[in-house]
Amino acid sequence: MYERTVKRILDVAVAALSLVILSPLFLVVSIAIKIDSRGPVFFKQKRAGRGRALFDIYKFRTMSTDAPRDVPTNDLRGAKQYITRVGKVLRVTSIDELPQLINILKGDMSLIGPRPELWNQFELLEGRDKFGANDLRPGLSGWAQVTGRDYLSLDLEKKARRDGEYAHNVSFLFDLKCFFLTLVKVVNRQGIVEGKESKSYPLGDTEDDE
Repeated sequence: MYERTVKRILDVAVAALSLVILSPLFLVVSIAIKIDSRGPVFFKQKRAGRGRALFDIYKFRTMSTDAPRDVPTNDLRGAKQYITRVGKVLRVTSIDELPQLINILKGDMSLIGPRPELWNQFELLEGRDKFGANDLRPGLSGWAQVTGRDYLSLDLEKKARRDGEYAHNVSFLFDLKCFFLTLVKVVNRQGIVEGKESKSYPLGDTEDDE
């Protein structure tokens, strides 16, 4: 009952209210991004959602427009050279993720669930298939993120297993636990990895997170 109906109702209600309350912040961030660097305010990227169906995820742009394309930031060598001044603040505070509230309203995502991964992260997606995590809507935050965040991406098997743990134990109390642990992680700035040292990739936007 919770997963099929109540969870979706809560997602829509919280996302809609949050967008209204945070609209002044969205305006300030948008202006700051435009002043700080050349390029659009919002960043869009293909991610794998429920059933591995692709959708466009929205974020505030935190990297320059010549950043590598479709490469997880924690795998990108020299990632810091592409992150803008405003982008650095947005990433540390996780404000760059807030436009995903729009994805939640559209039905692409949930507030809590496995994080939506890049379409080309095949090993992780296959692991999630094995543990049943791809059967859920991906989340703005999730169990794997609050128990490891970027560092957990270094162990894809463990990350997929954590996503599976969530998939098999979805409940209001579990979501509430993930929500409050997310706040703790964000406030303490825990588990953030900003790439490797140096490597060449095709040009385009990266902007990946966990």
